Amino acid sequence: MGEFTTTIEHRLDQAYRGLQEARSDGDDFLADTLAAEIEDLRRIAVDNGVSLQR
Repeated sequence: MGEFTTTIEHRLDQAYRGLQEARSDGDDFLADTLAAEIEDLRRIAVDNGVSLQR
């Protein structure tokens, strides 16, 4: 696995954990921000041929 793939997966893991926490805390703004980040990271992965497990 390349460094790019590892970085994307790590950032996605962080974003998913943060999203879960933001939703639990009722922080809608942060949840929306993290959801957008997840969408962007997933798009970047697909655009670069990275297969994601989630």
